[in-house]
Amino acid sequence: MSDDRATRITHVRQVLSLLPAGLECLVVVYGRNIGRKFDLFEDIVTIGRDSDNTIVLDSDAVSRRHARIERLGESRWVIDLNSTNGTYLNDLPVQPRTRLASGQFLKIGETIFKYLTGDNIESSYYEEIHRMAVTDGLTQIANKRALDEFLDREVARARRHGRPLSVLMLDIDHFKRVNDTLGHLTGDVVLRDLAAQIRGRIRREELFARYGGEEFVIALPETPRQAALDYAETIRRMVAEHRVEFEGQTVCVTVSIGVAQFDGAAHGTSDDLLKAADTNLYTAKSRGRNCVHG
Repeated sequence: MSDDRATRITHVRQVLSLLPAGLECLVVVYGRNIGRKFDLFEDIVTIGRDSDNTIVLDSDAVSRRHARIERLGESRWVIDLNSTNGTYLNDLPVQPRTRLASGQFLKIGETIFKYLTGDNIESSYYEEIHRMAVTDGLTQIANKRALDEFLDREVARARRHGRPLSVLMLDIDHFKRVNDTLGHLTGDVVLRDLAAQIRGRIRREELFARYGGEEFVIALPETPRQAALDYAETIRRMVAEHRVEFEGQTVCVTVSIGVAQFDGAAHGTSDDLLKAADTNLYTAKSRGRNCVHG
């Protein structure tokens, strides 16, 4: 996370700590105004582009009256108001209404909210803010800041103990084509789906992070080059064989992967390791994509 983004989140926390708290809220975890909290005091809350909505999202991807959140009995429900681009709860379309549960993700246009509720809502909110500092809001995996911190520690440990450390940098092939032909909502689903696929293959001592855009990095401590290449090939094949289903469409993507190793005896840095992986990724793409190089 950039220093500017960290400063904005700190400012938001300071301002919102002065406001009265509700027992329910929406927190922006992805999009503009990340970290902003909307307390849900009213029984009916509207979300849309028009200025008279309770929550205003200034985006062409958001309809004038996009969605409504209302209290029915003891529960909150999300209702899509026949919006152009739809309303999604945990990536499933709201048709026409879906019950909200604490911890779920509500996507409207490019904005993703996390719904929080409970007696200790302020504590939950600040925990979420801390989590956001090291988590990518779209895919819910580690972000670049978390990756940089992890690699700095692991490079130092690899050098100290003379152990191997490998890095995989992968990029979705022709991802711009997915966005241009199927739309950014579909592109977001592809990114989250790929992250979910790979996350299930990551061990506790490893780290999987979104590096930026459609690029991801897997850091593999104690892993020599050949084992990393074999692992990369497993990931490449798994992605190529997978199908993403979204709104009646089947989307197939492939990845190119660059592999680099820090052998423990070198004097390089984590940045050098990432640059080496990026160079090998470029070679994989130049060789036709959907392949591994390292």
